Amino acid sequence: MSDIAVRDNPSHRRFELTVDGEWGGKADYRMRDGVAIIVHSEIDPALRGRGLGNELAARTLDEFRARGVQVVPSCPFFAQFVAEHPEYEDLVADYR
Repeated sequence: MSDIAVRDNPSHRRFELTVDGEWGGKADYRMRDGVAIIVHSEIDPALRGRGLGNELAARTLDEFRARGVQVVPSCPFFAQFVAEHPEYEDLVADYR
């Protein structure tokens, strides 16, 4: 089993996923009016098919929930993840 970690890197405005200490992916976000807009995510192509995108999404959203921050899942992957996981619907901001 691999050691998977997801950590916020606020200076780069992204959550970074590592697998066994090596870079594995990221979720870029922008903060606007106290809302996190998730604009892009990616997983290293060599690591795809292992569920790491779902892991990145869940841990990123869990961290924003712990901070009391709502999100706008502008990234297509995050938007689909939220649509398929109703337990995260309460995090989605009505942001226009």
